[in-house]
Amino acid sequence: MTEADWLTATDPRPMLEFLRWKASDRKLRLFAAACCRGAWDRLKYAPLRRAVEVIEQIADGEAAHGQLAALNKTVRKIWYALQDDDNQTYWSVLAATDPSAIVAPGTTNRDALNMTLHVRAVPAQQRICLLRDIFNPFRPVVFDPAWRSETVSALAAGIYAERAFDRLPILADALEEAGCDQPDILYHCRGPGPHVRGCWAVDLVLGKS
Repeated sequence: MTEADWLTATDPRPMLEFLRWKASDRKLRLFAAACCRGAWDRLKYAPLRRAVEVIEQIADGEAAHGQLAALNKTVRKIWYALQDDDNQTYWSVLAATDPSAIVAPGTTNRDALNMTLHVRAVPAQQRICLLRDIFNPFRPVVFDPAWRSETVSALAAGIYAERAFDRLPILADALEEAGCDQPDILYHCRGPGPHVRGCWAVDLVLGKS
């Protein structure tokens, strides 16, 4: 896959295959969670929403992997009982909570990638936009630690914790004030999004991978 292919893709599957062995388990998990959150209004049962929250917590090392197996069993029961309701959305949460797709933080995993191929809670074009927000495989930015001012760090941490991605243009202004002249990161922060947890620009500021 070339950069042009990445930017003009109409099918998320080749993009995900391109990321095989390149993407961290954390980012793949956050992509799956973001897809499920895109169908949040259709997750009408508390265990489904709780499962998505735990996926995010596991991605960031804030929950034990063992919690996922129990949640997966609960989600599976809901999926079996409600297949005629919203099968694709529930199946996506079921796939995203697959315990076999969990590995140690900072590593890559074929199962984690395969899991994302089955998460189709939102349309293909929306998944493509999420992939472009979370992954930046063709123009990696070398982040100068000098740009990580106190203001920049506080803004990025707040954006991530509160999902306040509408503040990204403010983060871009703060980065410029700190001396950042890297056009890709500034454009991404000022772009229309969507932006979610795992956004490559916010991750750069926070030192996450």
